[in-house]
Amino acid sequence: MKIFRFRNRPFQIIWIFFTLLLLKCGPPEQFADTLFLHGKIITMDSDFSIREAIAIKNDKILAVGNNKEISLLSGPNTKEINLGGKTIIPGIIEGHVHPIGASRSEYYHQIPDVHSIGEILQWIHAEAVKRDTGVWIIFPKFFATRMLEKRQPSKAELDSVAPHNPVFLDGSYGGMINSKAMQVSGISTISKHPGILKDKNSGKPTGLIRRSAFKLLSISQDKNLDEKARLNLLKEMLQLYNEVGITSICSGGGTPEDLQLFKKLFDSGDLSVRVFQNLYIPFDPHISLDEMRTSLGEFNFTTGDGDNWVKVGALKTHVDGGILTGTAYLREPWGKGAFDIYGINDPDYRGVLSLNKEELIRIITVSDEFGWKFTAHVTGGGGVDVLLSAMEEVNKISPIGNKRFSIIHGNFYTSEAIKKMVKLGVYADMQSAWFFKDADLLNLALGEQRIKTFHPYYSLMNAGVIVNGGSDHMVKLDSYTSINPYNPFLAMWSVVTRKTERGSIITPDEAISREQALKMYTINNAYASFEEDIKGSLELGKLADLVVLSEDILTCPEDNIKDIKVLLTMVGGRVVFNKNLDN
Repeated sequence: MKIFRFRNRPFQIIWIFFTLLLLKCGPPEQFADTLFLHGKIITMDSDFSIREAIAIKNDKILAVGNNKEISLLSGPNTKEINLGGKTIIPGIIEGHVHPIGASRSEYYHQIPDVHSIGEILQWIHAEAVKRDTGVWIIFPKFFATRMLEKRQPSKAELDSVAPHNPVFLDGSYGGMINSKAMQVSGISTISKHPGILKDKNSGKPTGLIRRSAFKLLSISQDKNLDEKARLNLLKEMLQLYNEVGITSICSGGGTPEDLQLFKKLFDSGDLSVRVFQNLYIPFDPHISLDEMRTSLGEFNFTTGDGDNWVKVGALKTHVDGGILTGTAYLREPWGKGAFDIYGINDPDYRGVLSLNKEELIRIITVSDEFGWKFTAHVTGGGGVDVLLSAMEEVNKISPIGNKRFSIIHGNFYTSEAIKKMVKLGVYADMQSAWFFKDADLLNLALGEQRIKTFHPYYSLMNAGVIVNGGSDHMVKLDSYTSINPYNPFLAMWSVVTRKTERGSIITPDEAISREQALKMYTINNAYASFEEDIKGSLELGKLADLVVLSEDILTCPEDNIKDIKVLLTMVGGRVVFNKNLDN
């Protein structure tokens, strides 16, 4: 739907007046369903307009203007909400989450919020007491970078609290196991696998493993939830998103089966957020171009398939590992600072590069041929450079400038990389939780020079790169203590202040304005899904997705931003969360 925007304010007022006059003379069904009056409406339109009131009809915005104008749209059945000066923003669009996995993550066992080696060992010991001998104890998404000690627990420490239970601290792209886990999985000194890290002197496994070795672990997969339970857990997770103002999400990566779960929630009337579902490539990334074409031709999906509620997103692959497990592919070796944290003792080690330039060119080429938006997980600067180089080659044959390709995470962007992104029209799909949680330790591991290119929001935006805001929420349910925290106001506070969880201010010259932070979580994410004409701002004819806030995000004290509460969330004209907002 094409949205018409008035640039001349007096003409807009005249148009609204005559429209409202006609509505007053028309049948009752022409009146608004809901009016929000006497507030501060941050529209996020191209002029960053601020208005007093907004009218909703069915699932769309009927009008935005001053109180007098909008009051004329009130009919006998119209619900009027007096905001009393409170602020409304467009519904938050979360650029990168994993709600399906997160929804199930605490179904069997609660995951504690740990910040030290002592806390994780205490939890493991408590679990070992409760569980039978030989039963696995697994902590999902454990990152040593977030421990006060700035290191992994040692194998001996894990053995001391759980000598008879296999333990696995799963960090997605790397992890830590104890002796019992090695024993039951057949891992020993004679094991030859590049993903098993060994002591340089003794040759014995240290307990540190990389993702490629995860498949060696003899973990029983005997717990399966039925569909009813999976749908109910997902419904509850999305409702928690509503509580922090989230009205749309980009589900970071999944399968056609994941897409169907969201569709089933919609069919039952239980879907409370809009979904843009990225799908993983349906083929081995190392096969030939022709084989990729055959596979993708049989996939029966492409970007944009679906409707305003559930839509197919980008085609996704993985370029490297993870920055928090020492497997991100960097521009230069990790260095001495990474030894104590990650156990890296190879002076030339740069990380794990899963796909080289030629392989990426093939994947991007076939994705483009079949009409897909393309995206890739990459966490190290070296990986960013390889991916951009591959995109440059594809661009020579088939221009990608208007296709909104993106880099998920990225993390480290030099001025050269940023220039290439601007030239290619590549978006930066960022999650500030990695900065908030991990910038301190990465500063220690990599040094002040390299940390200058870590999450450079100002440099990216100033150059013209569209930056999308997300969290990479994977496990736990609470918006502040989950891994990663998905509270958007905490995220916006972090990029505005450049403050970390430990209280440091790192590269303050990369701070951005509150307006820019709001764009990351509204209109910019709408652009990322090709939906800027229907959502992301509060304008005539757009979807009625909006949020009422406890404080004015533009003028409240800076440190209050992270504590802003949502009083009401509306999706498509329907209130999906209301916290005692006075009517």
